[in-house]
This record gives sequence, C-alpha cells and structure tokens, in this order.
Amino acid sequence: MAGVRDLTVELGGTTALAGISVEVPPGEVTALVGGDGAGKTTLLRAMLGRVAASRGTVDVPPAARIGYEPSTSGVWPTLTVQENVEFVGAAYGMSDGAVRSRADELLTTAGIADARTRLGRDLSGGMRQKLGFCLAMQHSPDLLLLDEPSTGVDPVSRIELWRLVTAAAQGGAAVLMTTTYLDEAERAATVVALQDGEVLAAGDPATVVDAVPGTVSVSDSPPGDGRTWRRGRTFHTWTPADGEVPGRAVTPDLEDSLVALTLARTEETR
Repeated sequence: MAGVRDLTVELGGTTALAGISVEVPPGEVTALVGGDGAGKTTLLRAMLGRVAASRGTVDVPPAARIGYEPSTSGVWPTLTVQENVEFVGAAYGMSDGAVRSRADELLTTAGIADARTRLGRDLSGGMRQKLGFCLAMQHSPDLLLLDEPSTGVDPVSRIELWRLVTAAAQGGAAVLMTTTYLDEAERAATVVALQDGEVLAAGDPATVVDAVPGTVSVSDSPPGDGRTWRRGRTFHTWTPADGEVPGRAVTPDLEDSLVALTLARTEETR
C-alpha cells in the first residue's frame, strides 16, 4: 500500500512535516485538507521524491507508475491538447497506437475531445485542469497524486473533475488529492487533516466528526467567545466538554469539525 510512515521533512531549518503517517489504499480516494503551510504539497512532493525525508519511510510504486497533477495543471501552454497528450505518452514510452487510444478515451470522458487543436494557454480554467488530469492518467498509473485539482474551477467543472477522480479510483488507482473544498473531502473514503505539519485528524468523514471533543453550537449573534466562527448569517461556537454552551447544540459537519479540532489542538498546546 502506498503512503508514508513516521515521515519528517525539514526544509531550510523548518519542520514542514513532523512524524506523520498516511496510507493511500488502492481503489479509494484519500483527501488531504489543511490551511496554507499545513504541509499538503510537501507530502505530495515527498511521495514524488522531489523533497528528501529527514526521517521515516515513503512507500510508493516506481516513478513510472505514478501520475501527478500539480496545482498549475501541468499543461504545456504552447502545445495543443493533442500535442500535450502525445508528448506525455511518449515520455512514458507508450506506442503511438496506445497514445491515440488512451487519449481518445480520456479526452472523451473529460468532455474535451472537441478541443484537441486548441493551445493549452487558450483553454478555460476548468478545461485546463481536466486536461492536466488526463495527462496524469495517460499511462494508467497505480498511484495518482493530485494537488488541488479543482481550486479556482467553476462549479460544473468541479463536479466533472470529481467524476474523473472517482472513476480513476474505481479503476484500481490509489488516489491522494489535496483540496480546499470540504464538500469534496466529504466524498472521499478517507480524510486526512494536516495542521502545522502534523496530522490533526484522519479517518472516514464520520470518524473525523465523531472525534470532536466538547460541543458545537449555533447562535444568531456572536457570543463574544474566541472559539466562534461565522458561517453565513449564523455564528458557530466550539465549547470544551466542561464549558457552558452558548447556543443551540448541533451535530457538526466536516467543516465545523475541522475548525473545532483546530481550536481544541490550539488550547492543548497553550
């Protein structure tokens, strides 16, 4: 099984990852979430061998069996869609026939087959990200690493991208994707939340929700508590187990749970 065990990565005197363990099972989507600087991209780069592990173990297939889509999509802007897939296929040693067949399959599934002659720089954001996914999948990898593939993409393209991701997992690939969208993370088999290079929570979405200590409540006005955050027109508050709940107690969703777990971790380290 792909993943890392007790992985520590130090970059420029800073600990980017601190003894984390993450498993990426085949046939499943594992979502990696966390704020800026949490260590998400560093983890992907460590699995790609682009940053060295200071300690711990990285278990991945050979490089030729890994597919990677960077946050920039990985699309060559001065090549057409067709030239992009042909270039990547040739880089993996695929025959011309295999490249054409695989390109037909992927581009049709992604809904961009009619854009074969368009330059990468002329594609919309959603089309570019979908092409980047096709490039990562061109050689049918065993491990697929996706760095925020849907960030900045319109809602319809996000849905289409998620369909492609789940299809890759159903085809047997082990998929690890970073995302800033928690509605996407909720669809994954496993969610791994990182904070400051450490695992804040891990498990299926229901397990992460159950891990929240204390109570999450909702009120129509801010209770003046430092543990409060706003969602729409209401204010959500996390209260430790021994505290007084200021509003209506609710069952948290994944977003509330991760905020509450972050607040709880912050209080533990004070």
